[in-house]
Amino acid sequence: MDFDFAHYMLTQRGKGKENQSAVRSQSKEAYLKLLAETFNMNRSRILTFKNKPPTPVKLIPDEFYSSVHQSKPSKPLRRIPQTPERTLDAPDIIDDFCLNLMDWGSSNVLALALQNTVYLWDASNGSASELVTVDDENGPVTSVSWAADGQYIAIGLNSSDVQLWDSTANRLLRTLRGGHQSRVGSLDWKNHILTTGGMDGQIINNDVRVHSHIVATFRGHRQEVCGLKWSTSGQQLASGGNDNLLYIWDRSMASMHSRSQWLHRLEDHTAAVKALAWCPFQRNLLASGGGGSDCCIKFWNTHTGACLNSVDTGSQVCALLWNKNERELLSSHGFMQNQMTLWMYPSMVKIADLTGHTSRVLFMAQSPDGRTVATAAGDETLKFWNAFGTPQVKKAAPKAEHPGPFPHIRRIR
Repeated sequence: MDFDFAHYMLTQRGKGKENQSAVRSQSKEAYLKLLAETFNMNRSRILTFKNKPPTPVKLIPDEFYSSVHQSKPSKPLRRIPQTPERTLDAPDIIDDFCLNLMDWGSSNVLALALQNTVYLWDASNGSASELVTVDDENGPVTSVSWAADGQYIAIGLNSSDVQLWDSTANRLLRTLRGGHQSRVGSLDWKNHILTTGGMDGQIINNDVRVHSHIVATFRGHRQEVCGLKWSTSGQQLASGGNDNLLYIWDRSMASMHSRSQWLHRLEDHTAAVKALAWCPFQRNLLASGGGGSDCCIKFWNTHTGACLNSVDTGSQVCALLWNKNERELLSSHGFMQNQMTLWMYPSMVKIADLTGHTSRVLFMAQSPDGRTVATAAGDETLKFWNAFGTPQVKKAAPKAEHPGPFPHIRRIR
């Protein structure tokens, strides 16, 4: 690689060894010095920069990102009051996990059963009245449920009878007998069909329009039926029992003459299943809650029977309510905190705990507008909470100008 030395050796080789050695040394030294300076070979490390690399130039400044982020209006966090709006006395309320003693009708009237008496509280004016007091032979009242019109109410009794009342006329319309063998602790309506669940484990569809009111029976539970809920579409019925079982029944499979076959028999809960709530914004989504030795809220795809999620709440799940306006779920609990918990769905991140009851919160009901939640507990109090907030009113879309009867004909201006 020493081209100068090579040239010298070829052309000046015969001029003397001393001179040859001196020239070679000078030429070699000069060449190596020039080579080192040119290729930066005086380095002690490999793959290192002599100087720091240049700072990268940002094509888009940070101010742009901050302005874009600020341009999107963030949804303000909703303030959730930690105390009830109102508290009423509920003396002698029955502290029984399997009963359903409260319901809020579409006419904005709350029904609450206290021992043998059913009271009505009108939320529009705050007035309370007594609907009926049954005798000790039939009582106590074990369940109440409003029909969709908010005028008629069904009352289940300890005697196994079910009474139908007209709340506006304060009049008994009829009594359904012969279906159950023991108390009727759960009720739910689907149009003119009143579905009843009893301690005998039976579920009965009653057509209240006809004399022979029993039109279908569902048999699957081995113990008392604690919860009954028809889906929003009216196609499926969910039932929970004290036997830790959850059943999904299909309306088309109901039969009067034979035992109706269930669509799904779900055995994942390890305690009584009372809390049931169908999702208002997602079809075939059901939430269920387990009792004291289970403490879980489970979510089900009732079309396939698959369990989508299970959340351990740490305490007995007594009731469940979906927010009608947001993707939120409210649960009420027993021991130890006796609280209500608001969850964000589907992440199930806890939004807030509402405390105030000193005994397990057995019963929950939601106002027709979805804003207020009423809770009744074994501490003999009835509380009203602004748990779901005021629904946001959507702005109406501007009305398009009417094109007139002949939209395709050009007009003379």
